[in-house]
Amino acid sequence: MKFPGLRKIKHYFPVSQPKPQLPSFEVRPQLDTYIVGLDQTIVDVVASVSDDFLAKHAIPKGLSNLVAHDKANQIYHELVSQQAISDHFAGGTIGNTIHNYSVLADDKSVLLGVMSANIALGSPAYHYVCHTSSKVDMNHLQGVAGDIGRGITMITPDGERTFVIDPSDMDQLCADYIPTAIIAGAAAFVVSAYPLRATGQPIQQAMQKALADAKAEQVPVVMSLGTRHLVEENRQLILETIERYVNVLAMNELEAEALTGHADPLLAAEAILELTDMVLITAGADGLYLCGYSDEAAKRESTNPIKSASLADFNLYEFSRPMLRRDCQQPLKVYSHIDPYLGGPERIKNTNGAGDGALAAILHDMAANHFHKQLQPLSSKHEQPYLAYSSFAQLCKYANRVSYEILVQNAPRLSKGLPEREDSLEEAYWER
Repeated sequence: MKFPGLRKIKHYFPVSQPKPQLPSFEVRPQLDTYIVGLDQTIVDVVASVSDDFLAKHAIPKGLSNLVAHDKANQIYHELVSQQAISDHFAGGTIGNTIHNYSVLADDKSVLLGVMSANIALGSPAYHYVCHTSSKVDMNHLQGVAGDIGRGITMITPDGERTFVIDPSDMDQLCADYIPTAIIAGAAAFVVSAYPLRATGQPIQQAMQKALADAKAEQVPVVMSLGTRHLVEENRQLILETIERYVNVLAMNELEAEALTGHADPLLAAEAILELTDMVLITAGADGLYLCGYSDEAAKRESTNPIKSASLADFNLYEFSRPMLRRDCQQPLKVYSHIDPYLGGPERIKNTNGAGDGALAAILHDMAANHFHKQLQPLSSKHEQPYLAYSSFAQLCKYANRVSYEILVQNAPRLSKGLPEREDSLEEAYWER
């Protein structure tokens, strides 16, 4: 595993131990450190269209429209014939997240979902595989006769985006294809709230089995909320799922407001911490918040400037490391915030996937903690059952940096890892 960020030498991972076994592309639960993600496998198609094109196909402008497979196929082939398509991207919130994790960690992850049993050139499945890291183990996908999902983003001359969603067979994942042993050996299990709206579809039962397996094996469960509209429509079911299974919850400020009723991210986070152990809230130009629990005996005061907003001195203990609430003798709520990296990009090329990038950074640090604990169980880093290797403040820095990398590119997934040395940091930093 590639370790996240600069650390003092006494905490470096041992690299001199012999590794007699040949590398394996397939995950080995007893030997590898990895995360598992369950997703509705989908490909994002980006095309430029006219208002007349939307009117011709009776597609309401500016909305997300679920359409029948035949109609979506007709629209897609017409776009191809008009050479209107600019990009194909492998999509899906969790697909993006575990791909980014594997790029950052240079290590394995496992994707659960469906995949076309026969992949044709130019098909959605073909584009999905082409744009996914080779470190993502797809051996546990369920083969289906049809296509995976396809989301067509149509951009009109005024810049408005209209979405056509063709689910195809992406919701046909059966509970029989949830590998309990693979989940049991994972550093974390990550899922989004999207399958919760697939009422009556097999993927709902598959998700419930995966969540139950992770909870039974005490594997941390991480959930990404999806969209504000999704939260508003399925709020009660989402709240029940969070309270029953979830340890880490990720969202943007709009989804946080839909879930809690609080427009202020800090107040939203405070409310969410009554349900779960850690919360990541990305807030666009306001940066991001990471909030959770640490034990009163393990708290560490920040040397950064102390901030006050709706909560006074809220980042006072941001140098503490995250813990599960159940593992704390005296639970202490900890809040951390960071402004956008370098003030944010001069020109944002893409906002799709920035939150997935931030979550991938958090997962990387959680997996690094899992890996280090296996190698050095008696290290002072594991005097408490910490959830992550780094402090809240350091996790914010890392998540913020990865989000920036997504914002300055067109694709929603990382194409390469972060640089070993940042040009924005003084040379003295690297000499410490």
